Amino acid sequence: MKLFLASLIALSAIKVSAADNVTNSWPHNYTGIPPGFYSALWQNYFEVKDPLPNVSFPLDRNFAGSISVNSRQHPNNTLFFWAFEKERGSLTAPADEGCNDSWIIWLQGGPGASSIYSLFFESGPLRMGSDGSIAPNNYSWHKQADIIYLDNPVGVGFSTAESDGGYVANEDQMAENFLMFLENLVLVFPSLAKRPLYLMGESYAGTFIPYIAKALFSSPKPPVHLKKFAIGDGAMNSFAGYEEVAVLSVIETYPQLIDFDKTVLDYFRTQAHICGYDLNLTYPQRGHFPSLIDPRQSFPPDTLFAQDSFSQGKSLRTRTAARTFAKRRDSAALNHTDIGKREEKRKQWKRDLSGRANGTLDPWYACFLLEELLDYATNFTFPWKNGQIDPYDAPDALSPEITLDPSEYMNDPRVRKALHAPTSKNFTFEISYPFNSSNTAAPGTNIWGDPSVEPMAFLSELATNASKFGVDIVFYSGHDDMLVAHESTQVVIQNMTFGHIQGYTRKPSTPWCGDDGTFAGVVHQERNLTYVLFMNAGHMVPHYQPANAYTFIREFVLGSNSTGLVDHNFVVGGEDPKLGGDIIPGTSVIFYGSSTTASSSVAPSSALANWASFLATYTAHPTPTTIV
Repeated sequence: MKLFLASLIALSAIKVSAADNVTNSWPHNYTGIPPGFYSALWQNYFEVKDPLPNVSFPLDRNFAGSISVNSRQHPNNTLFFWAFEKERGSLTAPADEGCNDSWIIWLQGGPGASSIYSLFFESGPLRMGSDGSIAPNNYSWHKQADIIYLDNPVGVGFSTAESDGGYVANEDQMAENFLMFLENLVLVFPSLAKRPLYLMGESYAGTFIPYIAKALFSSPKPPVHLKKFAIGDGAMNSFAGYEEVAVLSVIETYPQLIDFDKTVLDYFRTQAHICGYDLNLTYPQRGHFPSLIDPRQSFPPDTLFAQDSFSQGKSLRTRTAARTFAKRRDSAALNHTDIGKREEKRKQWKRDLSGRANGTLDPWYACFLLEELLDYATNFTFPWKNGQIDPYDAPDALSPEITLDPSEYMNDPRVRKALHAPTSKNFTFEISYPFNSSNTAAPGTNIWGDPSVEPMAFLSELATNASKFGVDIVFYSGHDDMLVAHESTQVVIQNMTFGHIQGYTRKPSTPWCGDDGTFAGVVHQERNLTYVLFMNAGHMVPHYQPANAYTFIREFVLGSNSTGLVDHNFVVGGEDPKLGGDIIPGTSVIFYGSSTTASSSVAPSSALANWASFLATYTAHPTPTTIV
């Protein structure tokens, strides 16, 4: 049996104790750069005028380049942006024009992922194919508002950072740099200072955006007018809170992962209970959830799984919000002895499964439950055992995957010149971010080496300030995301206080539809906090559901569609009992084979019906973790 190393931490690479090798970079001054500090004179310089390779269709006016973050100690630190106008002149309008016109800043996650990924594969006007071809995106968000794709923090993508302490040490410093960038940005595009800003992002941007919002609320003179922030599949909680806590809901949604094996489900339920991950969501929520066990602290560091998971160059690889980047589920990283040990462990694990859900924590995986589930599926369950598993998209078992990486294109000298990009570094669309310019994790940092407290710790205070300043909040999730599953987002909502009440008072169960009238997902709105669930979408929602994401932006982000709004005892759009249960079933179709010759495995309707009936009556599991 081929062994897949599916034990991964898939937002980014784990920090390792290795010699630091941090890139030193600086911006490049191209011909025509204006003298002096930033002003509207820079608009002409930043405008992308040279033709872009493979773009054979008209492209709306756009601007790109590097803007300083005003670091005295590190003057070469910049953030790289690529901006697209909704209509000609909308970005370059004078300060007092278009004051009500919306604009968007988009941030990718990582930490260390470039927003250029979203531009080419999610929401931008250029849609790149796996062969490097480029076509227009009919659902580009720039058709609704001016949009800026920003590489953040410094050192990511084409953003530059000095290697001698120039990379941000924490999220407060990231937010400080971001505000300095905004101060310079509005000097170049003066109308942006007063226009309503919609700050958006996904994945680890769920950490960036709350810190940025907190900094804006604390600023005596914020450089921009924040109107709303929206976070998709966001890492807002601790690592356990966004990756491990929702594993049971993932299994119950996609029982194909365990081949409908009820014994396996019972095992995972027991493990989740031991780890304290079986949180009990109620509407309304009473009391806050206890602190969750960090899975790194749940097993001895000398176990084989710990060695695999926390050593450089093995199963944990730099990840980004791309469904196929840098997957490493082959056995190349282990020597033959370790492979044999791990193979035998899998066989023993399978043989002993029925007798191990007995109230003891598995000594091999401990509280790394998602990693254990991924390993189980890739070793024992068809079709994943014949291919790969994609934690970003549960129904995806393709092998090999379609490659989605804009790096080669961005490093083309013609593209680099047209975008006024730095020449001191090559573009890489994801790095393992070296916080404090170090690849060595300091004590007390999270699993990515970030020492900052997770936003969950201050989201209630942030929501209070958001209400004070008239800023609305949107959280959205892809139903098929296993990495930051939608239940993780619901845990965040039910654990935070907004409008003087903890969590939602009613469970989200209102359907919403796309422009074609078909069911798109679930929406719920209470006290200026909107939650939207996208059906048939993975971690990068606009990639999987471009049309519905376009509708979502228009109606629930830029617009004020009231569907799902709770008004006293009335819910606009009604409530569907089928959507208000603990689980909304996933698709019956799992895709496998290669990216070019995909096949599909369809679960029998009888198996799905039996599973639903089983879940409705299943009680053979421990009492969920109580709240305090």
